[in-house]
Amino acid sequence: MENSVLIDQYGRQISYLRLSVTDRCNLRCYYCMPEEGMNFVPGKELLTFGEMHDLSALFCSLGISKIRITGGEPFVRNGIMTFLEGLSGLSGLQEITITTNGTLPGRYIARLKDAGIRKLNISIDSLDPQRFLQITRRDSFRDVYACIFRLLREGFEVKLNCVVAAGKNTQDIIPFVELTKEHALVVRFLEEMPFNGSSNFDQFNWTHEDIYSFISGRYPELTRLQAEPNSTSVNYRVPGYKGSFGIIPSFSRTFCGSCNRIRLSATGELRTCLYGPPAVNLRDVLRSGASESEIRKVITDAVAGRLRDGFEAERQNAKQIKDSMSMLGG
Repeated sequence: MENSVLIDQYGRQISYLRLSVTDRCNLRCYYCMPEEGMNFVPGKELLTFGEMHDLSALFCSLGISKIRITGGEPFVRNGIMTFLEGLSGLSGLQEITITTNGTLPGRYIARLKDAGIRKLNISIDSLDPQRFLQITRRDSFRDVYACIFRLLREGFEVKLNCVVAAGKNTQDIIPFVELTKEHALVVRFLEEMPFNGSSNFDQFNWTHEDIYSFISGRYPELTRLQAEPNSTSVNYRVPGYKGSFGIIPSFSRTFCGSCNRIRLSATGELRTCLYGPPAVNLRDVLRSGASESEIRKVITDAVAGRLRDGFEAERQNAKQIKDSMSMLGG
């Protein structure tokens, strides 16, 4: 394949692809999808794993070096491990990470290791079984909690993603930070976003400033950590603790200026910004019989037109933001 890179109109190079492999999930977290009434797409509308592999190879030839597998819940899709094992052999791909709800990856630990996948982000919003049930509408806390520590024992790098919302789980913030005292994991607190599968998002609260203020009130000697390039989180450690925590301004979007990521949904929609509309549907382009060079041009043109930030993308997105994160790709 010919080599080039993906650069937007502001000179930012894209090196990170978030690839959703399914819109389905075995949990029903309130901020991700409605409790009922989800219209999951028919199987024929999903990209096949073969199509995903071919598109991923093409993205890697365009400078993508990191792919995060998302959903829905990636591990609910049959054949996911065979796909991941094939993906791990792509030229130019330096890292595969997975975002999961933690209910299913335990059964695949050996195969994940063999594929060289050692980084998992687990979405968990409470350390209390009853609150976990209220948030996810499923009684799976003990399975998820056990999976976290099994992954740590097996040498995986584990990050826990906690979406913070008043009236839901603010009492879990300090227990999550305390979890980093004896365990070398990372907890990341996220602002809630308006992608819950409904038009009801008028209760935004607990900004990244609120979260930091709450934590620093308990731990006044926090150490600010060096962030990785293009990081979306601001990271801290409580002195003497083995792990660390970060705060992600998901809704405030303070990191947009250095964003290096794009998203491909399970149905082929390529988004250059989460808050904007799809730039193109690569499933349709692929199935139309387009050549590799034609698909490359479609992708490079889409990225070249990427807007400055999520606020501009939101303003230009005429459709009201209400799709579920499971549809957009988490």
